[in-house]
Amino acid sequence: MDKLRSLTLFLATCEEQSFAAAARVCNTDPSTISKAVSRLEAELGVTLFQRSTRQLKITAAGRHYAQTVRSSILALSSCEDELRQLNDAPRGRLRVNSAVCYGHLYLRPLLKAFCQRYPEITLELSLDDMHVDIIEQDIDVALRTGFVKDSRLVARCLSPMDFVVCASPDYLKQHDMPVSLDDFNGHSWIGFKIKETQQLQPIFLPDADGVYQLCELHRTHITDDGEAMAQLCADGFGFAQLPHFLAKAGLKSGALVSLYPAFRAPMPDSGVFAIYPKRAYLPARVRVFLDFLVTALEAQQETPTHTWAQHWPPHVQFD
Repeated sequence: MDKLRSLTLFLATCEEQSFAAAARVCNTDPSTISKAVSRLEAELGVTLFQRSTRQLKITAAGRHYAQTVRSSILALSSCEDELRQLNDAPRGRLRVNSAVCYGHLYLRPLLKAFCQRYPEITLELSLDDMHVDIIEQDIDVALRTGFVKDSRLVARCLSPMDFVVCASPDYLKQHDMPVSLDDFNGHSWIGFKIKETQQLQPIFLPDADGVYQLCELHRTHITDDGEAMAQLCADGFGFAQLPHFLAKAGLKSGALVSLYPAFRAPMPDSGVFAIYPKRAYLPARVRVFLDFLVTALEAQQETPTHTWAQHWPPHVQFD
């Protein structure tokens, strides 16, 4: 077995954490995987995995070796892509990871048209709100609301993240309308808990001068799922501060109304980003996906500096 094949099987074992699972991914059998790893261990003179009857656990040496192997294979892949760029049509596996709500509401409706346009691209889509190491997990593009600065990655802004304070028409009919910011303390609020930090998303409301201020309000109800938050608001559970991509469907259907013009939270690196590994040559499958996504979002009035929410009229304004 050639060395590159052995390294590929080794990486699959790192990711799947078992010989059987790695064999399924690589379309081979567990004994082939086990023999390939054993050969690497014999060549290196180190143990890459601790084996027991119940589990397979990578060693510190194995983790260190895996980092180098991933970088080497990525560099080789990039070189091969560059050599093929003049006559290579977009093809191959495209692994996309997205924040859950954005993936459901914005990305998924676009994928059929993308796959019809590029039938030789095989799409793998995963949705996850937790931090994902896209290099270690071999992800081509991750869509995230915000990003962690990493010199290995490129973060391309797709749109700002605009927020809208919303309620359902029924809620507004059944409760006294707030006439000042203090009145909001007597209303029900739906809070959003960020899964990764377990912190509540801050609430901003405009003062008499229209300047948005951080407000300490009691959250009557709390959820860590964005779509559930929007639906609870539409069901009349109270007010909610929703990002534009969560508020869009409800506002357009009339299930939600906005109380103020949309605002942009004063937080650094806030927005929707396409994040991908930095490389000398971007594979054709990644390049056409990014171009398609940018064009599709522009058709929905979303650019790196603007969203449709900036023009959405508020239901009512308060003094």
